[in-house]
Amino acid sequence: MADHADHEHHPHGEEEEGRVTSPMQEFTTGQAGIGAAVLLVGLAVTFGLPLLF
Repeated sequence: MADHADHEHHPHGEEEEGRVTSPMQEFTTGQAGIGAAVLLVGLAVTFGLPLLF
């Protein structure tokens, strides 16, 4: 039977400094505006077009 006492396979002390995940990245107001516009177009296509037909 394998020894399961050492269950920490990925120690947290050796994390890469250069890696940044998306929620931690900064974004500009312009990028947020583009995201909002894409959201509105998507909602219009999803809910607006079916109401026309």
